Amino acid sequence: MAVTTDPTEGDNAVTPPADEPRTGAQRGRMGSEGTVLNVFSHGVLALWALMVTLPLLWAVMSAFKTDREIFTSPWALPGSLNFDSWSRAWSQAHMGEYFLNSVVVVAGSLFGTMLLGSMAAYVLARFTFPGNRFLYFLFVGGMSFPVILALVPLFFVMKNMQLLDTYHGLILVYIAYSLPFTIFFLSGFFRTLPSSVAEAALIDGASHTRTFFQVMLPMAKPGLISVGIFNFLGQWNQYLLPTVLNVGDEDKKLLPQGLVALAVSQGYKGDWSGLFAGLVMAMLPVLAAYIVFQRQVQAGLTAGALK
Repeated sequence: MAVTTDPTEGDNAVTPPADEPRTGAQRGRMGSEGTVLNVFSHGVLALWALMVTLPLLWAVMSAFKTDREIFTSPWALPGSLNFDSWSRAWSQAHMGEYFLNSVVVVAGSLFGTMLLGSMAAYVLARFTFPGNRFLYFLFVGGMSFPVILALVPLFFVMKNMQLLDTYHGLILVYIAYSLPFTIFFLSGFFRTLPSSVAEAALIDGASHTRTFFQVMLPMAKPGLISVGIFNFLGQWNQYLLPTVLNVGDEDKKLLPQGLVALAVSQGYKGDWSGLFAGLVMAMLPVLAAYIVFQRQVQAGLTAGALK
């Protein structure tokens, strides 16, 4: 009797492949879904870029217009570049003095924040000692403490220490309120750096101080630039702290205070072109800092994920 063998059974069974190739219809459907998603995401990004860019461009254009042009043709380009508003804002509104005061305070506080923050973050990230995690979470907890809750006690503390209306008093306060975020950011970045480099430096006879400043700190340059940009933005645009702690000396006011005073005074005078010129003066350092260091900022934000 003849025996027929089912090709789907026994040793001769043919097993279908685990991953069957997608049909043309499936590939077309997935491709159309990806195209729709790309178009939607690019549309949202383009809309966001317009929302951010157009007000900046409008403020810059208005700074070069006369008051008449601002009201008669607010969306048109200026007929000619008017620099009188810039000179009025710089000299008559004392924006030049406020600008220099902000440079002094922010430069000192940024240097102190980056130096102390990087040293503390390196120790907390690379060394194990009793209380390490407690100190780390103590610094992290400082990020959740609103500045407004400390204004009244901070004012009296600064008054008792005779630090009101002083540059060094503001610098110390800026450093204190910038350290939690700096330590939180840099401690995670230092953990991603290879330990073998630091160990090799110690074997060669380098001290911990020399290893930190000459070996580990240059390796952490992307992270330092990123957190430095964030600290610069926060300290340069800080308004609440200098308003409370700089109450008596007009000559030591910072740029945000001067800009608010300019907005109040020029609103009554009707010098809107001078107001826009002062606004652009306050924005220029921030824009310049980001344009110059944008690649380093992106590298610092993604370095931890890539490693």
